[in-house]
Amino acid sequence: MRYRTALGIACATLGAVLLVASMASHGETPVAAAQPASADVEYPADRLARIARAAEAAAAPPALADGWRVVVPRLGIDLPLRDGDLLRDVASQKTPTGAAFRMPGSALPGSAGNLYVYSHARTGMFLSLWNVRLGDVVEIDTPPGGALRYVVAEIHPRVATTDITYLVPTDDERLTLQTSTGPNVGDPRFVVIARRAP
Repeated sequence: MRYRTALGIACATLGAVLLVASMASHGETPVAAAQPASADVEYPADRLARIARAAEAAAAPPALADGWRVVVPRLGIDLPLRDGDLLRDVASQKTPTGAAFRMPGSALPGSAGNLYVYSHARTGMFLSLWNVRLGDVVEIDTPPGGALRYVVAEIHPRVATTDITYLVPTDDERLTLQTSTGPNVGDPRFVVIARRAP
């Protein structure tokens, strides 16, 4: 329950960070940022970064061990799965290449809840996710050599960056995959939901 509450805070923070980033990318200035500089003033981005760090620390289930992979055989996706970082990946927009990342605080592979995984829309990463079909199989390969199988049940090709609907915890075991639809921070996200295969 502590993780679900903290993840809710992290999701709300993520939405706020995305909104501020979206405003900045469109030339808009958040009201508080227009105030004169002062040691006593905490700007929205600073405050959101502090809240994100606290939420991430509170929500942090055990870290993923080396050896996890996300694989979509039909689409040729086969990437290492690593833990993400809200400040690096969302606030700073510096997600590394060559891997897929688990949203901090989201479910661990094989456990009940929403395992939220994101990666760049680039060749060799999640670009081919744009060609996903209902019924496609997604596998999360485990370090001991097994595989957790999921089946694509929903495809949402244009999700607003401020929409955190797909980030929230769930009671069922699901895998949510996300990539971008363009190079700009405000471009919609491409979201796929896969449910655990029996």
